[in-house]
Amino acid sequence: MILLNGQSSDVRAGESVTAALIRLGLDVDARGVAVAVDGEVVPRAVWDSFALGDGARVEVLTAMQGG
Repeated sequence: MILLNGQSSDVRAGESVTAALIRLGLDVDARGVAVAVDGEVVPRAVWDSFALGDGARVEVLTAMQGG
């Protein structure tokens, strides 16, 4: 099972970071998106090839403007 932003998800082990983002409905080309897997930042350049392991904890952060 993959934990996605602290919750169980239907993302399966072996899927890429890109696949996880698409399941969240995020535009993988959008600016201001950061991903960490098991506490380590995953560079955008490897999102397509970074396979998630069973039990991975994935955190997705998006920058927001405000004032």
